Amino acid sequence: MILFKTEAGQQALKDRSVTVTPRQRSAFILFDGKRTMDEVVGAGLGVTRGDIEQMMTLGLLVPADGVVPAQAAAAAPATLAPVAAGTAPGPAPGAAGAPALSHQQRYQAAYPIATRLTAGLGLRGFKLNLAVEAAANWEELVGLAPKIRAAVGVDRAIEFDRALGI
Repeated sequence: MILFKTEAGQQALKDRSVTVTPRQRSAFILFDGKRTMDEVVGAGLGVTRGDIEQMMTLGLLVPADGVVPAQAAAAAPATLAPVAAGTAPGPAPGAAGAPALSHQQRYQAAYPIATRLTAGLGLRGFKLNLAVEAAANWEELVGLAPKIRAAVGVDRAIEFDRALGI
């Protein structure tokens, strides 16, 4: 199936208003209206068909023929829902009624927050921003948390810490 980027998808990835993993972001770039889903999955980025179907569900990608697979028609997981800048991802871990989140879900919630925080540092945070963008999982983001806290301040890092569950 050949996929195209949507206008909304291009804008969402540009302003980082939708949470996607670095692998999904890389795969999104490859969709040019000529490559099939199988070609992008086989490109060695580590992206799965499920990742691409999630991007379709979010409206970032559309098939050339307009037919969306059944799996992509299902509701998007909460971890990939649009995230408004400055909003907390949900109840604090351990709070009454708070769902237990997996490390992957925490990573998906914390990654855009970390990116936003470090991008706001300008040139002095350039290396830290690169390190955040290279972080591929929850453990790597947790390892960067002390550096992010030191760079942006404890008060500004609270939302990030909550998303990580630390």
